[in-house]
Amino acid sequence: MSSKSIYKIVHQYSKEFIPEEDMQKLQEIAEDYKKVKNYVYTRFGGIASLSKLYPGYTVQNEMAESGLRETWGVPSVYFYLAVFDALGDIKAQWTRTKSQILKQVGQNEGFTEDEKHYLRFLLKVNNAFEQILNGRPVELVKEVQAQYDLLAEKVNVEKLHRYLCRHVRKYQVKLHTETASGFSITERAYRYGEQGIYISTKEKRKRLFVPLTDHNQYRSQLYIKLYPEEGRIEIQAPVQVSVRKYAEYTNKVGVAYGMHTMLTTDEGHCYGEAFGEYQIAYADWLRMQARSYYKNKSSNPGRKKYNAKKRCLEEQLHSYMNQELNRFLKTEKPKTIYLVKLPETSKKSGNKRINYLVNLWQRGYIRKRLTQKCEEQSVEIVEVFGKDISNECSCCGRIGKKEEGKFICPLCGYCEEEKRNTARNIKKRGQGEGFYKDHKSDLLDESRR
Repeated sequence: MSSKSIYKIVHQYSKEFIPEEDMQKLQEIAEDYKKVKNYVYTRFGGIASLSKLYPGYTVQNEMAESGLRETWGVPSVYFYLAVFDALGDIKAQWTRTKSQILKQVGQNEGFTEDEKHYLRFLLKVNNAFEQILNGRPVELVKEVQAQYDLLAEKVNVEKLHRYLCRHVRKYQVKLHTETASGFSITERAYRYGEQGIYISTKEKRKRLFVPLTDHNQYRSQLYIKLYPEEGRIEIQAPVQVSVRKYAEYTNKVGVAYGMHTMLTTDEGHCYGEAFGEYQIAYADWLRMQARSYYKNKSSNPGRKKYNAKKRCLEEQLHSYMNQELNRFLKTEKPKTIYLVKLPETSKKSGNKRINYLVNLWQRGYIRKRLTQKCEEQSVEIVEVFGKDISNECSCCGRIGKKEEGKFICPLCGYCEEEKRNTARNIKKRGQGEGFYKDHKSDLLDESRR
């Protein structure tokens, strides 16, 4: 057993219907939590506050001195959690903005390599990025300043600064939330007991008791998600899990995703062959329900049965996917898994049913669960660049053609199913760029046999 550990989220559920009066007390906390987050978004979400975001204690001190906690009557255990939750959202938004600008810089053919290098430097060095956006001269520590001066000499600084500011205005989003669906809670604000949990409310020295469906008790920061219409709550708790390592896990496996067969390996083994049936049934039902809802929207139909059925179908689909992922790991015994880095899905077909099915493809959930299970079992995941990966021969690397779901190479005549061919290419690309060159003769002999 390895000494390393990772975290995963487990769920707890309320056992009985929560009275409306008690649910209202929890909703008041969620409303205050939302109010604090929106205030932090407004006050610290702009370029003037970039220098305060890391590590964030400046924001905490300013919020403490503002007197808002006393004015709004928010307990401190919720007030400061809301502040740091909002700070995390702001940091994530700035990271997304920088990633989008970095992508645009790489695709801009009008820039020289020196100009791209200069912009990437600004995006990487937080202090330089903040000073440029606020119109101040760049002043960094001695070693970094010398590197900046060297890069600035080779480019038109004013032109690139205007480009950077323009794209920040284009991609940076002003954060705001209208939903008060839950709140975080620290160990100081709750206590387990009597097969339930006592949650602090806005009333001093009074806690609200909620019976739970299990006897599990956690000692960490929790997230309380509210379902007022159903009169229940859901508790999300991070749990530390020991990482296991198996001596028999020694194989290197290339894996291709699919919309009908969930996973196909480089050896042609298939996992989740009924995945397409579940996926199509789920997508068709959602399309039918959406059409029916908008057709009868004026009569204000309820959504309780719809939500229950949708949740049932999702759980059925996810249960099947997890079962097949477990079977894949147990059967293949991988030490390293090679996966293709897929692009975003786009609507290319004129068939609305196909577009809807593609948009509901559960590849994100597959990747998330596979990553979690691999971390728990010390399996390495290697991402592979996927351009033309399904059009290349997995034997010699030449571009071939597809006929009736099979790939045919014009050089060696090697014929195999498209998904297996893709999975083999994924594995070979992950093993190194020179794989085809070093192993071409061996692969040709193998294919002829």
